[in-house]
Amino acid sequence: MLSWVELLLATVCLLVLGVSVWVLIDHLRTTDVPPTITNPLKFRFLHYLFHLTLTWGTILEKMNVCSMPYFFHTVLDITVSKKSVGVFVKDLRFGTIPVRLFQPKAASSKPRRGIIFFHGGGAVLGSLDTYHNLCTFLARETDSVLLSVGYRKLPYYHHPSSLLDCLNASIHFLKSLKAYGVDPSRVVLCGDSIGGGAAGIITQTLVGRTDLPKIRAQILIYPILQSLYFQTPSKLQNANIPFLTKDFMMNCLCRYLAIDPSWKDAMLTGACMPPSAWKKYEKWLSTDNIPKMFRSKYQQPESPAPFNEAAYLETKHTMNTDISPLIADDKIIAQVPEAFVVTLQWDFIRDDGLLYKKRLEDQGVPVTWYHVDGFHGCALLFDRKFFSFPCSLDVVNAVVSYIKGL
Repeated sequence: MLSWVELLLATVCLLVLGVSVWVLIDHLRTTDVPPTITNPLKFRFLHYLFHLTLTWGTILEKMNVCSMPYFFHTVLDITVSKKSVGVFVKDLRFGTIPVRLFQPKAASSKPRRGIIFFHGGGAVLGSLDTYHNLCTFLARETDSVLLSVGYRKLPYYHHPSSLLDCLNASIHFLKSLKAYGVDPSRVVLCGDSIGGGAAGIITQTLVGRTDLPKIRAQILIYPILQSLYFQTPSKLQNANIPFLTKDFMMNCLCRYLAIDPSWKDAMLTGACMPPSAWKKYEKWLSTDNIPKMFRSKYQQPESPAPFNEAAYLETKHTMNTDISPLIADDKIIAQVPEAFVVTLQWDFIRDDGLLYKKRLEDQGVPVTWYHVDGFHGCALLFDRKFFSFPCSLDVVNAVVSYIKGL
């Protein structure tokens, strides 16, 4: 007869096996692999591990053991080795905001460039540690002083907590540039995914601030720039491509903006947008602003769906410019500094970058556009050896090259 310990172990093993098999089946059933990706098996395996970690995190969260983000970060920290070759690294606090400072070890006869970096992760994933190696690389290769901001995230903090942390840390740093050996005329804001969106929002927010040094450039790496219109080609064609699928995007978005998930369908179809709002924003959100090469297989849906007032009342804050900087007024867009915009072919939010590029160009803002045959989140894998892809280092090297040219 089995002891209670053996029964418990057998139950745990069956649970682990069952969850692993279910995740594998779900991955094979719902996930699309980009047709041009190099090594699709490696891509599938990496996404399976990602999906499995999220699933276990969700299970533990529902059991009140720990939050999903905490579990994900714990697993990630075990598997990631932080490297600080060529830079001095110091953890600081600007008030209550944790930040990490990266300064090149090589001597410099003059003040260096400054980079304020906001990490991605949908306000759910991502951390100072997760992005440590990427920040080290950017600081060392561009000979810049880099400040990485550890803003507050879910599940305990919602919008606008993370944005306020990014803004306040940026202002603090901009007022203290001399202490860090930074040239006030060469400070850039940089971020990927939701961090890219934060860089765009903060760039707009600081327009006209005469008490702070002017931002030299904004570097938006596959940025999330609007949360009110989901009918563009990339959002329809790349809905099931990792690592930012439609379902994962909407889950993060609803949690971040404190929107009940029952309104997801209304958001996806545009039913929460009043006709007056669509009339105002159509000139900026229309797919006519996206290059034809990205619309070859796109069929224009009805935009938007019939108006649902209840959905609008629950989601109307998505039309605020501190969530959707893509719809800021022309007078604000015209004053922002030049931009480096990275877009990815197989990215759910690819078209956000393309639409923002058009908005900036229409207002006379210089834009350097870099498009890569890659997938969302690929830059973070640039040094992961087996799990790296050609697009990973491609994106990072392009960012380095742009910064060095400023």
